[in-house]
Amino acid sequence: MKNWNGCRAAHSKKEEECMEFTGIYHKTSEQMSYPLNERELIINLKTGYDVEKVFIHYGDPFEEGILGGKETWTGKREEIFYKKRLRFQIWWTTTLVPAYKRCKYFFELHTTDQVWYYFEDGFLTEEQLHMEGRMQQCFVVPWMNPADINRTPDWVNDTVWYQIFPDRFCNGTPGKNAGQLCPWRNGPVTNEERFGGNLEGIRQKLPYLKELGINGIYLNPIMEAESNHKYDTTDYTKIDPCFGEKEDFIRLVQEAHAQGIRIMVDAVFNHCGRKFAPWLDVLEKGRASQYADWFMVNTWPIPEKQADTRDGRYYSFAFADGMPKLNTNNEEVIDYFCGICRDWITDYDIDGIRFDVGNEVSHRFLKTLRHHLKTLKPDIYLLGEIWHDASQWLAGDEYDSVMNYPLTSGIHDFFLDSSMKKEEFEFMVNRCYTMYMQQNNNVMFNLLDSHDTERLMNRFHSLDTFYQQLAVLFTMPGSPCIFYGTEIAMEGGHDPDCRRCMPWEELELPKNQEKTAALRKLILLRRTEPACRSLYFHFPNEYSSGRCVEYIKLDGEGREVEVLLNCSREMMEIKEGGEVLFSRGFHDRLLEPGGTLIRHKNR
Repeated sequence: MKNWNGCRAAHSKKEEECMEFTGIYHKTSEQMSYPLNERELIINLKTGYDVEKVFIHYGDPFEEGILGGKETWTGKREEIFYKKRLRFQIWWTTTLVPAYKRCKYFFELHTTDQVWYYFEDGFLTEEQLHMEGRMQQCFVVPWMNPADINRTPDWVNDTVWYQIFPDRFCNGTPGKNAGQLCPWRNGPVTNEERFGGNLEGIRQKLPYLKELGINGIYLNPIMEAESNHKYDTTDYTKIDPCFGEKEDFIRLVQEAHAQGIRIMVDAVFNHCGRKFAPWLDVLEKGRASQYADWFMVNTWPIPEKQADTRDGRYYSFAFADGMPKLNTNNEEVIDYFCGICRDWITDYDIDGIRFDVGNEVSHRFLKTLRHHLKTLKPDIYLLGEIWHDASQWLAGDEYDSVMNYPLTSGIHDFFLDSSMKKEEFEFMVNRCYTMYMQQNNNVMFNLLDSHDTERLMNRFHSLDTFYQQLAVLFTMPGSPCIFYGTEIAMEGGHDPDCRRCMPWEELELPKNQEKTAALRKLILLRRTEPACRSLYFHFPNEYSSGRCVEYIKLDGEGREVEVLLNCSREMMEIKEGGEVLFSRGFHDRLLEPGGTLIRHKNR
């Protein structure tokens, strides 16, 4: 092997440690090598910490002819400066502009006392690089085909989302069905209770949301279902009567659009509810049902019992017998849901679709659906609920983005574990933003809590920590989302406690007015400062404190915004800086424990 032979040769000349080849990795696919647009090519490389400098040699594959046997291709040589630190590796990034939309390249790697050349088939020494008549296996991007470029909707990065659990947000028709509803109340709730929140209530609160700075609403399911959460759909074609009628949703979307607010709905296509008409037909007719292959039934006839599905009689969401799993490999199922989404777009003019349990529906289903919907509405936002690495769904032919739960968990872990150092925060953030292409990172759906988690305030019980994490949320690449009630630091434990009723009567209390004002300021900062929305950031490490998080956000014009979080137990003296944009616990150049400072960085 080239690397080990070369290593032995190096050792024969002088005693020295060989480069950490096992830490070096590159491939010409996924997030490591891809076109950002029709002009720019992003190249990423992983190395160990022993690599101090990296150069890339690049050019057109046919620059020196077409495999005539005497090629001496070396390419243009440029140093790669931009890098991110991971826990055990460094991530190097450069952007190339291939003149003819194709590119051939290799890497030149420097340690303190060694130089190696990295090709597709291994590592070469300087001597091996210049062997006469030898053709190296360079990395090659054969063609930056416009049809294959991962394209995501630009508007999402400019959006601040507000998630609404409809039954608990606002009842806009309080006199309707009053006897069938629980009285609106503060505090804990159950999954069996209904409080009457509806689409009319959301419509009435649009001015409130606009004043807060919100320009995107994410709605939990609103289609007909048995439960109050509506993740057990009965009819995908009908608005649930608890929330209103078709005309109510049309009016809501129209008025939201008039105020510059986008609407995203929740699509539950992995499974349905027990009263979905095709499932009832299967229960009645068994294998003879025309819908028998719409589901994943393993035992015929289906045993008549109500119990979890651990016996394997059919597949379901988790083991919930009332949520049978849909066969999204079936062409009829694919066509059916393509039609459902088409109607949502044409009838209601929605702007985005969030796919519940987004990693369990088939890739075939998603590819077909994306093609169908992007043809109908090119800038529709397709968001997958995926809690872990979602690389295989973010290649440009399925989702635009996923819910960024890895970032959520990483932020929470750092603030929960006071033994973690600032470097671990840096490693975590860098990991999250090296997992996917920049296009996806630009529209990543960032959140700190949701209807599926305990609320942020409930987890930490500290307003200082609460606002420190919100500061991170509103300055990270992607698109931030807050859960209704975040503006007043609303509490709530795990499901269903996180789905409490919005306490509208308490919003005017002075303490809640102060909280709302703070969040409004962060939202305004996000929407008006390009650096806060930018993909570009770095961690300068200018402070010695092990729990002082500092990072710099950069816009396209070179302007910088500095984010400082004092997560230690000691007062910190802060260096001179520019205009303060947001602060808590900052005065006379001192940042208190739990303090937050966002400011322009002096050039």
